[in-house]
Amino acid sequence: MIAVPDNRTAAQQVASFRRSVAEVLAPLDALAAASTNLLVQHGASFEVGGELYDLPRYIFLGPKGGDEPIRVGLFAGIHGDEPEGTHALVKLLRLLDARLESAAGYCLFVYPVCNPSGFEDATRHSRAGKDLNREFWTGSRQPEVRLLETELTTHTFHGIVSLHTDDTSDGFYGYARGATLTEHLIEPALSAAERFLPRNRAARIDGFGASNGIIRESFGGVLSAPPDVQPRPFEVILETPKAPPQALKEAAFLAALQSVLANYRELIAYAPNL
Repeated sequence: MIAVPDNRTAAQQVASFRRSVAEVLAPLDALAAASTNLLVQHGASFEVGGELYDLPRYIFLGPKGGDEPIRVGLFAGIHGDEPEGTHALVKLLRLLDARLESAAGYCLFVYPVCNPSGFEDATRHSRAGKDLNREFWTGSRQPEVRLLETELTTHTFHGIVSLHTDDTSDGFYGYARGATLTEHLIEPALSAAERFLPRNRAARIDGFGASNGIIRESFGGVLSAPPDVQPRPFEVILETPKAPPQALKEAAFLAALQSVLANYRELIAYAPNL
């Protein structure tokens, strides 16, 4: 067999293997064009290596359920090699638009691709070589982090949920941070995910002490609410194992997210002093 030389530049060869952010988000953009509940914004632009990117944000407004909508931020793709969370958020918004009652009382701010260059390259780090999930509230100059910090500061979320994939875990687990009532959200979320994936019940997970798949510490610099914000929002980080089939990982995330939304609405209605 005669080898055919590849005369493309290195940049052209890399680009040919890139995942498309636009392609994975196309179903949401199409839905936003037809839906009265979903808005899309692609205006927060920044430059990486001479290429222009944006930080896509989707806002889903559910039916009125009280005096003030519950503002929850949902984040995925801060590590570019973890596409499961991105696909799960796409599916969640499509599901909520079909079942509006599931989002009653909520205003959801959804960021499905927080690291666009890393998502394109299928790398944990951004193209600048940074692990963006160690850069928050550290004075970082990374444009993705600065834009997300502005979102976290501006919207004063009642809750924050981040989706991740762990290639060292054999089961689903989560971090509980922020408000005290987070404890009452994460256990049912993990139970919901167990319909699709086993829970990691090891005594130590990701280097931290754990109990029934729940970790209460975390690494510094992770995506979180501003350090001085009061009252503290609930903060849940959900982690799926990398090895299972894609469909099961997405289903586990979807079940856990639906559980968080349903249970938080109930908690604030009946147990405001938790």
